[in-house]
Amino acid sequence: MSTIPVYPWRLAPEGLATFRQLRALGLRPGGQPVVAQLERPRRRRGPLVAYLYRVELALPVRQMTPAKQAALERANAARRLCPECGRDAGYRIPSSLGLCAPCAYPDTTTAA
Repeated sequence: MSTIPVYPWRLAPEGLATFRQLRALGLRPGGQPVVAQLERPRRRRGPLVAYLYRVELALPVRQMTPAKQAALERANAARRLCPECGRDAGYRIPSSLGLCAPCAYPDTTTAA
């Protein structure tokens, strides 16, 4: 079993990139294996790890199909709909609340 090289944060060699860096370049790993990793020190829970891929082996990001785009729009629209009042909240409702802000925090102060 071989181990992959580990580099300190921000000291990766040229030609290697993280998934997010590849995505910013319009690329994806394309099935290639992880070739190295970065470790960023953290005080409490151990190091934060980012995997590195070869930029020259990366493939272009696939274009979204019209069907996939439509499905994504429907899913996002469903996350904006409040199950309590049925209104479009105008934002994605947080899963921690499960309701739009007016339903989750009803106005408890009434004018006398």
